[in-house]
Amino acid sequence: MNQERVFKVLLGPHVTEKAAMAAERNQYVFKVASDATKPEIKKAVEALFDKKVASVQTLNVKGKTKRTANGVGMRKGYRKAYVTLAAGETLEDFSGAE
Repeated sequence: MNQERVFKVLLGPHVTEKAAMAAERNQYVFKVASDATKPEIKKAVEALFDKKVASVQTLNVKGKTKRTANGVGMRKGYRKAYVTLAAGETLEDFSGAE
């Protein structure tokens, strides 16, 4: 996988309280591109962080409906991935998870 595609697959960490609790179980949450596949996500994490990935789970988050002064609007949806690292591996520089 070329370096350009790595940065297009992983858009950034998803920092929430739930993601912080998942980090205790060696799972890290990333926002990913909508066309990213599990093998691509796995290769991107391994290339970017030099860690061994055990599994990848993905899900699509639907955009919320919000009311505004102009009527009803929709927020954008996104895709996120739960990446489980192999035993003994951690991401120290994943500062958002703590």
